[in-house]
Amino acid sequence: MNVPYIRFVAFIVFMFVAISGAAQNNQGRADTIDRKWWKEAVVYQVYPRSFKDNDGDGIGDLKGIISKLDYIKSLGVDVVWLNPIYSSPNDDNGYDVSDYRNIMKDFGTMDDFDVLLKGMHSRGIKLVMDLVVNHSSDEHEWFKQSRSSRKNPYREYYHWWNAEKGKPAYRYSLFDVNHDAWRYDSLTNAYYLHYFSHKQPDLNWENPKLRNEVYGIMKFWADKGIDGFRLDAFQFAAKDTTFPAFPKGFEKNFTQYYGVQGNLHGYLQEMNREVLSKYNVMSVAEGAGNTFEDGHNLVDADRNELNMAYAFEGVDIAKPEGYSVVHLKQVFTKWDSAFASKGWLSIFLANHDQARLVSRFGNDSPEFRAVSSKMLTTFLMTMRGTPYYYNGDELGMTNAGFSTIDDYRDVQTLNEYQRQKNIGADLPTYLKRIAFESRDNGRTPFQWNSTANAGFTTGTPWIKVNPNYKSVNAAAQEKDANSTLNYFRRIVKLRKDNPVLVYGKYTLLDAQNPDTYAYTRELNGRKLLVLLNFTSKTAPAQTGMNLGNATVLIGNYQKPSKNGTLMPYEAVVYEVK
Repeated sequence: MNVPYIRFVAFIVFMFVAISGAAQNNQGRADTIDRKWWKEAVVYQVYPRSFKDNDGDGIGDLKGIISKLDYIKSLGVDVVWLNPIYSSPNDDNGYDVSDYRNIMKDFGTMDDFDVLLKGMHSRGIKLVMDLVVNHSSDEHEWFKQSRSSRKNPYREYYHWWNAEKGKPAYRYSLFDVNHDAWRYDSLTNAYYLHYFSHKQPDLNWENPKLRNEVYGIMKFWADKGIDGFRLDAFQFAAKDTTFPAFPKGFEKNFTQYYGVQGNLHGYLQEMNREVLSKYNVMSVAEGAGNTFEDGHNLVDADRNELNMAYAFEGVDIAKPEGYSVVHLKQVFTKWDSAFASKGWLSIFLANHDQARLVSRFGNDSPEFRAVSSKMLTTFLMTMRGTPYYYNGDELGMTNAGFSTIDDYRDVQTLNEYQRQKNIGADLPTYLKRIAFESRDNGRTPFQWNSTANAGFTTGTPWIKVNPNYKSVNAAAQEKDANSTLNYFRRIVKLRKDNPVLVYGKYTLLDAQNPDTYAYTRELNGRKLLVLLNFTSKTAPAQTGMNLGNATVLIGNYQKPSKNGTLMPYEAVVYEVK
C-alpha cells in the first residue's frame, strides 16, 4: 500500500472534518454574521396627523413632531418611519400624493421638514419615509395631463382601457364602494385602474419614463439626507397590462393575483442600481408576495433589490372572535425558519393600517391592559427580524370605542359602510366589527397627558380622542417606574445590549401549548429563554429546562415566575445555562 498517499488522504479528511465542524460551531457567531444597522435598529412609526399638533388646527404637524423629538429619543429607538407628509388632498390621509416634492400644508413647510431631519440626526435618530408609488392622487399633475387626451405624453403614466373595447375584466378594489377597480372617465371615454380609492389611480410601472420619474423623486429625498424608504403597496405595482380575466371569486385571495406579478423584481433591481445602491439607505417593501420564494427574491442580498419586507400573515391573525395562539406560533416560526440563514424580515403586529395592538392581540380591559401590552412588546422585541413599533403602543393605547359611523374618518371604513348599506346588510353587526378592526382605532390622537384633548391639540382634533386618555397617557406613565412606557424603554435597551436577540438562532418550544409561547434565542454560547402567556389565566409552559438557576433579564411582573407556570399575560426573558 502507498503509505504516504494514505497519510495524505487522512490529512485531507481530517482537515475537512475540522473545517466543517468549525463552520457548524460558528453558526450564529457574531463575527460570522452580516451585521447591518437596519437589522439592529428598532423602528418607531410616527403617524404625523395624530402625533402632536403645534398650531391648534386639530391636525398633527411637523413642528409638533419636532417638539417631541426628545421623547422619541428617550424611547431608545433608532429609526422613525414617518407616514406620508407630501402634498395631498387627503382622500386616504396622505396616501394619495399630488406632489411628491412638497409638504402637505396641514403639516407645515419644507423648512419645517429640514429642521425635523436635522433634529433627528442630531439625536442619532434616522428617518425613513413612505414612498407611495403604486398609485398617485387623481389631483397629481401627471394624472390631470393623463386624462386630458389619449394622445397626451402622460397618458401612459397610468393604466387606461378605452371604452370602445368594452368594459375591462373585473379587478377588485380595496376601497371602492362597489369594490370595482375600474372607473369610467367620460373626458376620453375610457376606464382607469385604481386598486384603492377612485382618487388613487394606479401608476403604470411598465412605462420606463414613469420609473425614471420615481427614481428622481427618491434621489430628491435621499439627497436631503433621509435614511430610507418604505415602499407602500409596492408588491402590487407590476401588472399584466393585457388585463386578462381572473377566476370568479379571486378577490377572496386577491394578493395571489396582485402580489409580485410581472417584472416587479426587474423594476426593483433597476431601482437598486439607480438609487438605493448609491446611498446608505434602508429599504422595506409593504408585502412579501405569495410564497417564501417571492419573499426571498425581494430581500436576499445577492439579488440587489431590497433590505427587508413585511409578511402580512402574522398581523392578519387577530379576529373579533379571537385567535389561536398555536396558529400564531406556527406562522411566526414558519417565517423565521424560511429566513433563518438568508434574507431579513420585519417583525410587527400593528401599524397605521391596523387597530390597536393591545385590543387585537392582548386584553384592553383595565385589569389586563398594561400587563398584556408589555407581554406583546416583549414578543416583538425578542424575535429575529427588525421590529416595527407603532406610536402609542408604548403607552398601551387601546381601540377608540367608536359606536356610530359618524365617529370614523377612514375612506376604507366609510366606503365599506356605504356598500353594506346599499346591499341591505346588518349595519349594527358591521359597526361592531369595525369597532374592533377599523384603521381609525390606531389613528386617534396620541395621549400625551390628562389635559383637554390629551394634550394633542388646543383646537378640535380631526378625529376624536380616546376617552381613556385621562388614565392612559405619557405624562402619568413617565412617573410610574412600572408603566408600559418605561417597560418599553427597558426592553428596547435589553435588545440593543444583547445581539443574541437580534441575530440569535430561534427555536420554538412546547409548540402545541394553546396558551403560552416559549422559544429560545442562541448566539455565541449564550441562550435566552422567552416565555409568554397569551391568556388571562395562569398557564404552564413545558420547556424541559430547570429554571431554578436561570437569570431573569426582564419580566412584566415585579416577581417573575421561576417554575414555568406563568401568571396571566406574563412575559419573562431568562438567561439559561
